[in-house]
Amino acid sequence: MSIKFKLLAATAALSLILGACGKAEETETKPKVENKEKSAEKKEAEKTEEVDYAKVFSEAITELDKAKEGKDVDFAKVTDLYNKNLKELVQNRDTEFEDTLDEKITAALTAGKDGSMDKVVVRQIFDKLMQKVFYTSIKHDFTEVTEKWGNTDEVNGELEEAKGYYAILKSTVEKRDAAYGTNLVSVIDGGFNEIETAIKNNDQLSFNLGKQVVDKTLMKTFYLATGALPNGYATKTAAEAKEDAAAAKVEQAEGWAFFQSLYSYLNKHAVEETAFIEKSFTLESDVKAIDPAAINKAFVRGFAKIAISEYGESKEFLEKGEDKAAVTGLEGALFIDIIGEDLKTLLGEDAYKTLNEKAQKYVDTAKAKDKAAGETQLNDLISNLNTIVEKAK
Repeated sequence: MSIKFKLLAATAALSLILGACGKAEETETKPKVENKEKSAEKKEAEKTEEVDYAKVFSEAITELDKAKEGKDVDFAKVTDLYNKNLKELVQNRDTEFEDTLDEKITAALTAGKDGSMDKVVVRQIFDKLMQKVFYTSIKHDFTEVTEKWGNTDEVNGELEEAKGYYAILKSTVEKRDAAYGTNLVSVIDGGFNEIETAIKNNDQLSFNLGKQVVDKTLMKTFYLATGALPNGYATKTAAEAKEDAAAAKVEQAEGWAFFQSLYSYLNKHAVEETAFIEKSFTLESDVKAIDPAAINKAFVRGFAKIAISEYGESKEFLEKGEDKAAVTGLEGALFIDIIGEDLKTLLGEDAYKTLNEKAQKYVDTAKAKDKAAGETQLNDLISNLNTIVEKAK
């Protein structure tokens, strides 16, 4: 099969997989059908006791890795591992977050088996979409902690589950630390430590702050893997496209699959930027046309817009004297941190340092429920972020 034909076949197969892509909207809320949800939760709890997700996932990836060596992949084995051990978890997250990951993963494995999609592309799609499942399972467990707060045994059980899912993702975080010289692993460890202490002290505000650190640092991980400069898959794809279009398609698919963990959150606040990033990474687009700088700027605008939204919410909570003002204030600061290196380039080191200090100061103000000082600080932060959106065009 010629490279050109393989690319066309891969594009056609991915079109089927991506048909419903990005239409799902991740929410922190649960499905409306309560009885079905409780039943699914019970089954998931029972399944968790039976299935070692890390072991099964590793086994599937080991088989799929044969594609990288030009060897035959036993797709029947991988599909069997998925259907018997992982599918139910994926479907539960699909229900909770209104997603279609089971459909995409199943279609990718089928395309790999019948040869309509490059085996290495299938490997990357399976790997990164399953990583999204483990990421959203952490979010699920954090929601369960909130609902079960006060029942220490059950809360600790949910926390241990979340740690188990994170253990699967940790190698991805470590790779980003190695590539960028960041300290994401230690930040996430700190977030989990804060959560453990909060549970011991029955301090729900500290739990909510700790979970945001874990969640948003994982989002930063996925951003560094996709659109950050100079080591994201946008840059890798563009560089590879100059030498080998087929290999570049693999990089492009990897970027697309990693981006799925960010899609829904970004799409709530930055529709145009999200659509541009999605279109750039999908295999239907010309791999030689991918523009890493434009993708990077779209991410910067997108995360800045999310921070603006978080600060808008924080203003409302502060007016009501609610603890959530501090939580949403921390979220705003964490979204600024996600694009911190980009802002150093865009604004200059000193200006970024000042902005970061203002963001941290506001969190303290929100904790103290100082409405007068908080409103002034918020207006300043939002003004700065609007400037960033304009500068990043």
